[in-house]
Amino acid sequence: MAETENTVAIAARTAARRKVANLAFWSIVVAFVVLGLKLAAWYITGSVALYSDALESIVNVIASVAAFWAIQVSYKPADQDHPFGHHKAEYFSAVLEGVLIVVAALLILNEVWRSWQAPAPLERPWNGLAVNGIATLINAFWAWTLIRVGRAEKSPALVADGNHIMTDVVTSVGVFGGLVGAILTGWQILDPALAVIVALNILWQGWHVIGSSMNGLMDRAVDTQEHMRIRDVISANCKGALEVHDLKTRIAGRATFIEFHLVVDADMSVGASHVICDRIEDALKAEIPSVRVTIHVEPDDEAKLPKGTTAVPFA
Repeated sequence: MAETENTVAIAARTAARRKVANLAFWSIVVAFVVLGLKLAAWYITGSVALYSDALESIVNVIASVAAFWAIQVSYKPADQDHPFGHHKAEYFSAVLEGVLIVVAALLILNEVWRSWQAPAPLERPWNGLAVNGIATLINAFWAWTLIRVGRAEKSPALVADGNHIMTDVVTSVGVFGGLVGAILTGWQILDPALAVIVALNILWQGWHVIGSSMNGLMDRAVDTQEHMRIRDVISANCKGALEVHDLKTRIAGRATFIEFHLVVDADMSVGASHVICDRIEDALKAEIPSVRVTIHVEPDDEAKLPKGTTAVPFA
């Protein structure tokens, strides 16, 4: 039975890996298609706002390639040099993406300065907006897909890529509306002004992506709701133990690491305490994907609750 369950778990992890890897690969293809459309829109109109939108798509291409590489590395099994696995590789991809976003914003501001020095009227604006609109629709669908699957599979690289693309979508919608206003009113100043707004917006998003990724690299604990769920699972499966304390968690990409101290009667055999540990570990694995559990068994003189206390076995 245990062997069958292990085979099923391996098959599920393999399927999840293929799903994430396939999405990461197609992100590269979609990024190139969207980039081509946005460059065409800029070429048609000469709009600096559309140029800024296209420039952000160049970042999407580079970020998609980096995410694909990071996901391949993160799924590599643990080895002698990395005994805890390669899960954190995806965070490096997300940090790189944040840095690239900041670079793109600075390039946009440079183009805005040049545009203000030598303003030029828009050419065939409606044609350019139509092409850009198609690119925006493609981006919106793909961003939603990446965020949904990334959260389900606990892939920071996919989520970061999806959030960046969604930012691109919001930017594109704002540029579209602003340029329509510029065309209808004849206010050419709206074009570079929109580009400045785009640059400031993606600067903020870049900072957010970098901060979120650095938080992951710093071994952030699970959130309160997940922590309580872990406590409940342990409490429901620790029959025979006296107490659990020093519960600690950390997240590394898809993996959740859990460790705690399990207090048992000093006269309990190693085999009996091992049975309790296996029961708890199996329950946690069934409840939380890609979990790694470390349990330190202690005798009753290491208990932190008063002797004879009948309470939920946590301290």
